[in-house]
Amino acid sequence: MALTRLRKEIDAAVQLPVFDLSREELMQEALDNHEGVLAANGALRAVTGKHTGRSPKDKFFVDDELTHDELCWDNNQACSKETFERLYKKMLAYASTHKMYVTDVYAGADPRYRLPVHFVNELAWHQLFVRNLFISNEEVPADAEGFTVLCMPNVYAEPELDGVHSEMFVILNLKEKVVLIGGGKYAGEMKKGIFTVMNYLLPHRDVFSMHCSANVGPKGDSALFFGLSGTGKTTLSADGTRALVGDDEHGWSKDGIFNIEGGCYAKCVHLSEYTEPQIFHAIRENTVLENVILDENGVPDYDDIMLTENTRAAYPLHYIDNALLPSVAGHPKTIIFLTADAFGVLPPVAKLTTEQAMYHYLSGYTSKVAGTEDGIVEPQATFSIGFGEPFLPLPPLTYAKMLGERINKYGTSVYLVNTGWSAGPYGQGHRIRLQHTRRLVNAVLDGELDKAEWETFPVFGLAIPKVCEGVPSEILNPRNTWEDKAAYDVQLRKLAQLFAKNVTKFHGLITEDILSAGPKA
Repeated sequence: MALTRLRKEIDAAVQLPVFDLSREELMQEALDNHEGVLAANGALRAVTGKHTGRSPKDKFFVDDELTHDELCWDNNQACSKETFERLYKKMLAYASTHKMYVTDVYAGADPRYRLPVHFVNELAWHQLFVRNLFISNEEVPADAEGFTVLCMPNVYAEPELDGVHSEMFVILNLKEKVVLIGGGKYAGEMKKGIFTVMNYLLPHRDVFSMHCSANVGPKGDSALFFGLSGTGKTTLSADGTRALVGDDEHGWSKDGIFNIEGGCYAKCVHLSEYTEPQIFHAIRENTVLENVILDENGVPDYDDIMLTENTRAAYPLHYIDNALLPSVAGHPKTIIFLTADAFGVLPPVAKLTTEQAMYHYLSGYTSKVAGTEDGIVEPQATFSIGFGEPFLPLPPLTYAKMLGERINKYGTSVYLVNTGWSAGPYGQGHRIRLQHTRRLVNAVLDGELDKAEWETFPVFGLAIPKVCEGVPSEILNPRNTWEDKAAYDVQLRKLAQLFAKNVTKFHGLITEDILSAGPKA
């Protein structure tokens, strides 16, 4: 298999390559280079500087003959071939005079759908992140044609000259199979860059690509957890009674589901051994800690958010003691949509029809959690198609139709779970207790709620249970938790109106039965 022209150029340009170092070797390199410090638990702590989360305004696709008529430009930014070429040549010039860490990994646990990825990184800790987050336990053939990622934080764009918005840039060239990342150290741009690539490639092979976590029960009953960062995907899928398939990105083929990654990228804010023991104990030797504050003894203080609330830990999947390896499972029995409702009006659990599932997938309502993106300092209500709109290059209906087809074909049950606020909106109420959310999720997965008595949640028309053992009954209908019922009703209709306004962009594109499955504003 022949390598692409640009891949050959890149390999020729790198004059000081360091190939295929192990996790241990990369850890030592990072320490020797003063890129980070050793935490008391054996992890490497690195600080990302100005950019502590994704920077959506700085992400672009090259607009060319491949992408011009195929990509959805409503939610994706275009840049010219000339912009790509200028920044690409700037990175090649930099790579010719600086040491570069080079390695080959895979994205996609199912061998039939996996993508070889050639990483060229300026920083050793970034390459350690790559080793942890992607599938690196299998040798990639030297001539494997896949994508190449160039990540050089010290290569900065000149916005006016280069045709971008800031010194930071992420540019995906789908035709040439190259991703450029420069001007920032936030490692999440690498994982989300390749996830975006997979969201382009997999649907062309009849594989539904999903921003979700997944686990599987002892009877082989797999479950998917959709949600934006901070809604609980990683936390709720890390269950000691169920095997973890993956915490963030999956594909759903004709044979079942598979993890796109080989590791986890868990939020660390307020992490404790008591609430999230699996994640807590996964942070050990060769784990990468991003922007976590260490005390004078090198012990992580997960409650200290001095740098950002978006503190992260990147570790390989096998650090979770009950991880499923290889990360492949059967068709999901259950899908859970996670939302962090800042209005405080949605129920903690509701059962959806197929049409409601399609509607809520296209809506993707949640609240952006502080620190997940630059400039977000408190939760903000947002609608994100597929609970991951920034990573979907194709038209949204491409993905929504694949979801609906699979729900019907495999008889998958779908639930909406609110991990956000109760007894009032953000600033007045409080987050729904994790123990209650876990209990509700377990009742869903075990089939316990199938036997429950249901009632209709007003305005939204959702089915909610009247009772669930281990959960206070008054919180199941959120109106009961508000002291001011009239204020609740106002907030409920306000949110319904936002849903109705958001879905207007799909008028004429989706059927009336899906449109009518939303709230009645």
